[in-house]
Amino acid sequence: MIEKVAAARPDAAGAAEESGATPPTSRPATTRGAELVTEHGKTSIADTVVAKIVGMAARDVPGVHAMGAGMARAFGTMRERLPGISGPGVTQGVVVEVGERQAAVDLDLIAEYGVSIPDLAAGVRRNVVAAVEKMCGLEVTEVNIIVGDIHLPGDEAEPTQEPRVQ
Repeated sequence: MIEKVAAARPDAAGAAEESGATPPTSRPATTRGAELVTEHGKTSIADTVVAKIVGMAARDVPGVHAMGAGMARAFGTMRERLPGISGPGVTQGVVVEVGERQAAVDLDLIAEYGVSIPDLAAGVRRNVVAAVEKMCGLEVTEVNIIVGDIHLPGDEAEPTQEPRVQ
């Protein structure tokens, strides 16, 4: 699914030798404008970095109410209640697989009621691909989306009542 080893590219130096031209001096391998492997070294991007970028990009799309499914949302709710921790984790509902030049993404999300789910999914894919390619220079091979729930008006959790005694 994801390319873990740099793909074989047509060798510009070999083609130049065959034509009798002088080969170019060490040419960096690039991925969509970002130099991840150059003559001066290699840049590695951690899965967590890509997951955070994906989480932020998905949440920016109107119609996405929340991220995560089932137990992930339950843990996120518990996490919100802990002192010193604000909001659900950015990577909640996000799973990424990152290779040297490519990334694949799986998302679990909750849509707002009334939003076209196919349009929402297309918007999320477009935003995620653009963000990952711009910020990481990685080719996004796939963005799989599971809409696990729909947020209905009035589904907000009731505010917790103040205890009567302390």
